[in-house]
Amino acid sequence: MKLTDLLTKVCCLTATLGFIFPGVLAFQIPVDTDSTVKIGLLIQDNRALAAKYGAEMAIRKANETGGFRGKNFQLVIRSMEGPWGTGSKQAVDLIFQENVCAIMGSHDGRNAHLVEQVSAKARIVFLSAWASDPTLAQAFVPWYFSCVPNDLQQADAFINEIYTGRKLTRIATISDNGYDSKLAVESLVKKIKIAGKTEPVRFYYDNPLQDFNEILDKINKTGVEGIILFGKPPASLKFMNQMEKKKMKQRVFGAISVMDENESSVQEQEEYRNMVLFVSGNWSGPKGLTFRKEYQRLYGNVPGAVAAYSFDGMSMLIEAIRKSGTDRSEIQKTLTKIRFDGVTGPIQFDDKGKRMGKVNMVEIKNGISVDTGRKLKNEN
Repeated sequence: MKLTDLLTKVCCLTATLGFIFPGVLAFQIPVDTDSTVKIGLLIQDNRALAAKYGAEMAIRKANETGGFRGKNFQLVIRSMEGPWGTGSKQAVDLIFQENVCAIMGSHDGRNAHLVEQVSAKARIVFLSAWASDPTLAQAFVPWYFSCVPNDLQQADAFINEIYTGRKLTRIATISDNGYDSKLAVESLVKKIKIAGKTEPVRFYYDNPLQDFNEILDKINKTGVEGIILFGKPPASLKFMNQMEKKKMKQRVFGAISVMDENESSVQEQEEYRNMVLFVSGNWSGPKGLTFRKEYQRLYGNVPGAVAAYSFDGMSMLIEAIRKSGTDRSEIQKTLTKIRFDGVTGPIQFDDKGKRMGKVNMVEIKNGISVDTGRKLKNEN
């Protein structure tokens, strides 16, 4: 779906919500925190356990260390699966029925646009912990924040690593036809043009279970030196397995989306042998190792990118509430100035709510991540 069509539907939907709840989206409703301090979590669907567990872990840790002024934090979760517009309705329910004092989302970019519009009307913080759509920040909504580097920031990291660091010039992108993946590819191509580099050969697929041999043969014939994967893990893993069977030697790079452990386990993702992935911060540092150990103890499996960003996002909201109280406007003001040292590295926001700081690439070797040593300041 084109962005203009998406925004048109967003505007129509928020107007409809204003009709259903007359006047309610035009001002901020006081938050009732008599017994608990509620924070909302919107997830893509009921399979999104990694996001749920990461947020729960942050809530558990906060309550074990005193909660907020004698009250416990409470996580209120809503799934966004269903017909178009379900995300907005769930956000409205969290704000006006559950009286949450902030919302975090771990879902796709299309739903993030809907929630952003609702948060702007209701004047409540919406922190995205997964969507990397750069147009979310371009809406200039002061209630929007993201702890995930966006597609343009990832594009700069790819260019720094592939064209500058490794001196590769003939690149191919592999992507599904979904909104998020296609937008990520467009962001990369835009940045490559600005940098004056050779544009990549682009390949798209409709079915993640399809055979990739035809695409792989075309890649070999065009002399491609490096491949960037966008989309979800199942297709990316199958692509790499077929590539290995053909004994292809091209370097492979992956966007954050290929690390979604809701789609495949972290153990399965260890099949990303000799693949270079984009990350933010040093995940193998003390904080990352402590998080990994505690998550495994609580949930019995290894955390991935979704869980890590969810944990950091919820931890940031908790810290902001502890500093400012439960007033929604004060939470927003606190987040604009916050400096947070998370599992995914140091986090702070620019004036559009985008994550700033250093980003880098790590190489997966036999299931172990190794820092490539090349870092880039997050500016886009």
